[in-house]
Amino acid sequence: MAKVDRRIIKTQKSIKKAFLELMAEKNFDHITIQNISDRANINRATVYLHYLDKFDLLDKIMEEHINNMSNLCELEAEMDWIESTVHCMEYLENNYLFFSTMLASEGAAYFRSRFVQHNIEEFKKDVDITKGKNSGQSEDVVVEFVANAYVGVVEWWLKNKMPYPAKEMAEKVGDLLERII
Repeated sequence: MAKVDRRIIKTQKSIKKAFLELMAEKNFDHITIQNISDRANINRATVYLHYLDKFDLLDKIMEEHINNMSNLCELEAEMDWIESTVHCMEYLENNYLFFSTMLASEGAAYFRSRFVQHNIEEFKKDVDITKGKNSGQSEDVVVEFVANAYVGVVEWWLKNKMPYPAKEMAEKVGDLLERII
């Protein structure tokens, strides 16, 4: 695989950061490519060199984080809920600007929907309705409940500027997940 030029990576990072900062300040509909290029201190044409428009930029950022979360979940398949949740919470903490903007500011309802769907797919792998505490339950109901509760707790954590450290929050959430799943 060809190595990507560091200048391209730096430029894309600058564009994404500028875009997320703007989304934290104002509604997506009011953000222009000119706003993004001004904030990133680059030419408008440079933004268009990397992204078709602001919708493409938003989609690429969301896709990147969803893929990162999926990869993280694959690595955590052998871990218990608490240990696995620690890694997820640390990822959320390390990418606070993105997640707080996408979830807490209600800047992108579409992302919340994709994030819930991602969690539904992940929790489906662990829900067993044939035995134990979820015996006789509807898998769809259990998975929807857990995924929406998880995303809701993440939203609360971010909106409140992470009142618990990632590890402590993960232990609390992991303990709750162990009770449900």
